[in-house]
Amino acid sequence: MRFDIVTIFPEAFAGILECGILRRARQSGILEVRMVNLRDFTRDRHRSVDDRPFGGGEGMVFKPGPVFAAVEHCRVSSQGHVEVVLLSPQGVAWRQELAEEFAALPHVVLICGRYEGVDQRVVDHLVTREVSVGDFVLTGGEIPAMAVIDSVARLLPGALGKDESRRNESFTSGLLDYPQYTRPAEFRGMAVPEVLLSGDHARIAEWRRQQALERTARKRPELLERGRYKG
Repeated sequence: MRFDIVTIFPEAFAGILECGILRRARQSGILEVRMVNLRDFTRDRHRSVDDRPFGGGEGMVFKPGPVFAAVEHCRVSSQGHVEVVLLSPQGVAWRQELAEEFAALPHVVLICGRYEGVDQRVVDHLVTREVSVGDFVLTGGEIPAMAVIDSVARLLPGALGKDESRRNESFTSGLLDYPQYTRPAEFRGMAVPEVLLSGDHARIAEWRRQQALERTARKRPELLERGRYKG
């Protein structure tokens, strides 16, 4: 799978792409990430990507020209469908279901907005969908883009050591994850639940299911109301 990241701060991604699962996925060829510097598609000597909004108002807006040119550049080297995603507070909420959908796509372009946003013509005629990582405001789309790439990459076949790890975690089943414990069996008077030490895999599986249900009902009841969990 390939991600192209359209940004004015490509250096912001250097750290996360060189760590852990993302690094291994890239080295093994499972994941390809290309940085696309929006300033490389400007035509003035100042390499300006933004301008003041028509009608007045505070802040600056990304001009359509460089964004269109950058995305068209990404499409030239692609052989199939290209999903063009704008990271935006006005987008649909990023959820595990979307991460799973994106993991099946061959090529995704992520546009990292800045300032007061992008020219509406980009949204209307170039972007195929808008995505938001939460109801809060960030300085730009770079951090949301990292979240999207990280959550998708770990779903790619072969990215994790064991696919079972992916199936049993929070949100994959529609529930939050069950509690986890490790050695020692007792720590400062706090003991691990006896069932986990029993060796009875059927009892352990049932205990984990009940714990996941109780934790979800207590912490995130809207997940149960949404009805994704099928029991």
